[in-house]
Amino acid sequence: MAMTELTTTPPVIREDQEVGPSVASMLWQRVRTRGSRTILREKDRGVWKQVTWEQLGARARQVGMGLRALGFNAGDVACVLSETNPQWVYADLGILGVGGVSSGIYPTDAPGQVEYILRDSGARVLFVENEEQLDKALQVRERCPKLQRIVIFDMKGLRELNDPQCESFDAFLARGEEFDRAHPGAWEDGIKAVRGDQLAILVYTSGTTGPPKGAMLSHRNIIFQLVNLNPQLGLREGDERLAFLPMCHVAERMAGLYQSLYAGMISNYVESPDTVFENQREVQPTVALAVPRIWEKMQSGIALRAREATFLQRHAYAWAINAGLRLVDARLSGRGVPITRRLGFLLAQPIVRNIRRELGLNRARCAYVGAAPIAPDLIRWYLALGIDMLEVYGMTECGGVTTVMPRDAIRPGWVGKPAPHTRLAFSPEGEILLAGEHVFMGYWNQPEKTAETIRDGWLHTGDVGRADDGYVRVTDRMKDIIITAGGKNVTPSEIENELKFSPYIADAIVIGDRRKFLSCLVMIDHENVEKWAQDNSVPFSNFTSLTRAEKVVGLIQGEVERANQKFARVEQVKAFRLIEQKLEAEDPELTPTMKLKRAFVNKKYSDLIETMYADA
Repeated sequence: MAMTELTTTPPVIREDQEVGPSVASMLWQRVRTRGSRTILREKDRGVWKQVTWEQLGARARQVGMGLRALGFNAGDVACVLSETNPQWVYADLGILGVGGVSSGIYPTDAPGQVEYILRDSGARVLFVENEEQLDKALQVRERCPKLQRIVIFDMKGLRELNDPQCESFDAFLARGEEFDRAHPGAWEDGIKAVRGDQLAILVYTSGTTGPPKGAMLSHRNIIFQLVNLNPQLGLREGDERLAFLPMCHVAERMAGLYQSLYAGMISNYVESPDTVFENQREVQPTVALAVPRIWEKMQSGIALRAREATFLQRHAYAWAINAGLRLVDARLSGRGVPITRRLGFLLAQPIVRNIRRELGLNRARCAYVGAAPIAPDLIRWYLALGIDMLEVYGMTECGGVTTVMPRDAIRPGWVGKPAPHTRLAFSPEGEILLAGEHVFMGYWNQPEKTAETIRDGWLHTGDVGRADDGYVRVTDRMKDIIITAGGKNVTPSEIENELKFSPYIADAIVIGDRRKFLSCLVMIDHENVEKWAQDNSVPFSNFTSLTRAEKVVGLIQGEVERANQKFARVEQVKAFRLIEQKLEAEDPELTPTMKLKRAFVNKKYSDLIETMYADA
């Protein structure tokens, strides 16, 4: 195969002798050496409470021994169905500590999806968060013959539960403690027995083109990423982060939890998905990791408040941001920063600090974004606040991260440079190919899909990209490239990112393959558009009537025209329609990271799409 390889650094694993071959050995080494130091916090009844390494280790040990008491063996699978919280962490680390396989199920999944993962993985034990998640499990358990035990974190509303297959987390931990006393040394012996080549976690993909696939990541895959990436990410012991992304997603599990354990970074667990921004303002983390939608939401909130402020406040905000952008432009150009621009940014600091505090990022040393494309202008906005926003690129099948943006040479619109000991190449068609110790073991129970994805020693990502001066740019998914009726190749993600820079557009899908022009389906930002409508006396009774309001359509038209100015005529959106259904996380149109599923949306809204081309 003729290809262009960006790096030929041999993918040699640099196993840290201190952490050993597995996540379990890494955890236990940290517990022994950092016992009384804080490793995570959770908010309980309005107070942030700390958990030490010793306490974390004790909980993981109790979970592991509780599993052993049930006859759970190395290689057996256990699933967790819960929002992100410390109990998820205890369960995950306990499963791994006895050589088990840990897999997550999104708390927004419907019972049918829960059943599919339980059956496909062959899970013997299921940990659930509360009554809501337990109900899903009870609906499907009869069709999951390997499922033996359901363990419940939060027993609120379930005190009268009398089901031999179910037990509370507290009872489960007590059983584990009893087993541990009766079998001294079993926990430590189990950790020593875990090999690097053993399967550690199953991460189920979102299944945009079919049933979810379970990506298999070994302990070696994970340890390689931790040891190899930590110097690139610059994480330090004592750093603080906010933990809120789904633990089922590779970003939170790998770059969040496991990387934090390796580096000694303190994880602060949000009270609920609804309190993320409030909790972030309380914690003021030093390092932040989020998907583009979160960063877009934070920026749009500040931009809208600025629009609603007094005349002087609006101009003060614009002056401060512009002072920051002038400094950013000089920095990104590679030239020296003129003293006048430094002075302007220094004078703007009181306003900038207020914005950073409002965002919850006043202590942030750097911020990472990945899992989806992001608009370069959004990165420049955060840079203007003095926050180094760094793009990373990767996928579940390579353990989450493959390229990292260098802090000393940021290039918005690019995803950085390949991490050390990683091979990255481009096929003749421009597809990004990867090889190295981070490449996954394959798909669970799907050897044909594995063979399609790993060919000739390379992981085929399905992403199209290019390189320049060692930097990588991801232009789009291969299957998403649009070829217009005039033969022009268009990458829809760049247009969609520009549209999403608007505070009134949550997401967008550009259409136009084999068509005379580009059109677009828009998912409005409900909260921001609703407030705009109220402020502008636009009558509406529900979400559908809001999207049909003439002034709202005009508002989005203005945002589309703004975005169009960045593109050539053939790349401009000539027509659009608003999705009139308010979409929630559990709706099939959305991925777990709240992105519209292109293929699903194109099919479901095909009639609406055709209305844009009716007179073409």
